[in-house]
Amino acid sequence: MGSTGTDRTSTGAAGPDGTPADAARGTAGRRGQGQPGQGGPVSGQDRGRRPGREWLGRTWAVWLVTGAAWAMAAALIAYMVYCALTNPGHLRMPDLEVYRNGGESIRNGSGLYTTLTNGKLLFTYPPVSGVLSVPLTWVPAQAARAAWMLMVYLPLAVVIWLAFRPVLARAGRYAPAVLGLLITCGTLLTPMRQEVHYGQIDIFLVALCALDCLARRPRWPRGALIGLATAIKLVPGVFVIYLLITGRRKAAAVAAGSFAAWTGLAWLIAPEASAHYWTSAVFNASRLGQNAQAANQSLNGMLLRAFFPHPPPAVLWIAVALLVGVAGFAIARVVSRRGFELGGVASTGLLAALLSPVAWVHHYCWVILAIGAIAGNCRSERRVIAAIVAGGLFMSVMPIFGGYVYYTHLVPALPAMLLQDGFGLAALGLIWIIFRIRVTSADRWLSPGPALAEGPEPATGPAALAGRHAR
Repeated sequence: MGSTGTDRTSTGAAGPDGTPADAARGTAGRRGQGQPGQGGPVSGQDRGRRPGREWLGRTWAVWLVTGAAWAMAAALIAYMVYCALTNPGHLRMPDLEVYRNGGESIRNGSGLYTTLTNGKLLFTYPPVSGVLSVPLTWVPAQAARAAWMLMVYLPLAVVIWLAFRPVLARAGRYAPAVLGLLITCGTLLTPMRQEVHYGQIDIFLVALCALDCLARRPRWPRGALIGLATAIKLVPGVFVIYLLITGRRKAAAVAAGSFAAWTGLAWLIAPEASAHYWTSAVFNASRLGQNAQAANQSLNGMLLRAFFPHPPPAVLWIAVALLVGVAGFAIARVVSRRGFELGGVASTGLLAALLSPVAWVHHYCWVILAIGAIAGNCRSERRVIAAIVAGGLFMSVMPIFGGYVYYTHLVPALPAMLLQDGFGLAALGLIWIIFRIRVTSADRWLSPGPALAEGPEPATGPAALAGRHAR
C-alpha cells in the first residue's frame, strides 16, 4: 500500500501568525475581496473568486449555515436521549445502573464486587469508579440518567475539537458549523451510540487522555489526567508506556503518581473493596461477561471466537498481544517523532482496546481521534476518502451482523468470522494507515509535538517553524 494522502499543497513554511505558509499566503491574497463590511470571504477557501458564491462570505450566510448544523446535531442528540430514556427497564442504560449500585455500595459499605444489577451484572471496575459514582446515588435513577445524557456529549465535543483542529482551522468563520456537523457524525458512530445506550464512560476517558497529550500548555501537570483515567479504568494505562517511549519521563511519572494517589484515596474510603479488587477481582476476566461474543473486539476476543467452543492456548494470546503491542507502540513512537502527535495518540488509543482482554464496541470511541488524524485538513483526497470509509465502517453494526450470519449459517464460516472481527481488524488497519501518512505542515501546526517533551518550551515563531518543517 502506498503512502496515504500526500498533501502537495503545503510547502512546510509558516506564516507570520504561526499558520502554514500556504494558508497565510492564501489569506493575504484574498484580503479585501469580500463584500463591503463583511470582513472578506471564508478563511482558507477562495470563495470570493468563484462567481455565484460570494454570498457564502456574508455574515447572515455564516449564521444560517451554523444554525442549521447545530440544529441538526441537537435534533439527533435529542432523539438519542429520548431512545435511551424510554427503553424497556432492563435495557435502559444498564451499565449506568451498575455504576449507581457501585456508588450505593460505597455509601453503605456493602460488597462492591458481589452486588448484582438486574440480577446478572457485576461491578467490574476499579474502586475509584465506585467512589466517583457516589453522586449518581444522590438523585433518583431517571434523574441520574437524564443528567448523564446531558454530560456525555460534552467530552464528545472536546474529542472532536481536538481530533479535527486542522480542518476547523481551515474552515475559518464556518468552523462552528463544521464542528456541529462533525458532532452529528460522531453521534452516529456505533461506539458512541452504544456508549449512550449502555450509559458508559469511555468517551470521558478518551477526552482525559487526549487533553493530557494534545494540550500545548496544560494548566495541570501533564500526565495527571492519564493517571486519573487509568484509576477509573485500567485500559488507559497504555498511555504511560506511550509517554515513556516518546521521551516524556516526567509526564509518565506524574501519570503513575496520579494513578497511585486516586487509588490510595479509594483505598482509604473503601479498604475492603479495594483489597478485594486488587487481590482477586482484577484477575478474573470472566466477571466481564461472555468474552467470545462478537461485541468483544479485542485480540483476545478474536482468538476466543476462532477457537470456539474451546479456549485458545494462553501462550497464543500472549504472543499475538506482544507482537501487536511492540509493532503498534513502535508505530506510535515513529509517528510522534514526525511531529504528528494526534496520530501517535490515536494509535495508542486503538492499542488500548486491542490489547485489553475485553474490548466491547463502546471501548472504540478512540476511533474518533484516528478518523481526525487521517482526515487532516481535508486537502488530500486520498486521506479524506480513507477517513470517510473508516467513519462509515464504524457507523455500521458489522460485528453484530457478522455474529448473526455466522450462527444462522447464511454465509460461509470464514467471511462471517471476518465480519465478527470487523472493528478489531479495522483498528489494526487504521494504525497502519496512520503510519503510512506523509505528515504535512498542517498536521504539525496544531500538534504540540516537541512541546510535549521534557525541557524548555520550543520556539514557535515563523523562523523556528520554517526551520523545523524544512528538516
